[in-house]
Amino acid sequence: MNDSNCLFCKIAEGEIKADVIHESDSVLAFRDINPQAPTHVLIIPRQHIATINDLQDKDAGIIGSLFAAARDIAKAEGVHTDGYRVTMNCNKAAGQTVFHLHLHLLGGRNFAWPPG
Repeated sequence: MNDSNCLFCKIAEGEIKADVIHESDSVLAFRDINPQAPTHVLIIPRQHIATINDLQDKDAGIIGSLFAAARDIAKAEGVHTDGYRVTMNCNKAAGQTVFHLHLHLLGGRNFAWPPG
């Protein structure tokens, strides 16, 4: 089920154009329009799930698909050897601005710890 008001649902359904770099039946990945690293890709499930808090046990396969896509994209983008970061924000205080579950894959530069 998708949310007709959700930006990422509209991208997944092709209503809004994005620079799509990976897709499968369950996952879509596209370049972030405000990149924070040379490689910054958003990886979303096609199914609308607002936050981590909304995940159910039956969604474990979706999470696995997101991370498998991250692995494949990191290799395709050439950042798999030097290293990359994968993050998922949950709710406003953590920096989530689009309430559709998504991974950020960032690479191509060094990252500090702890993050922001």
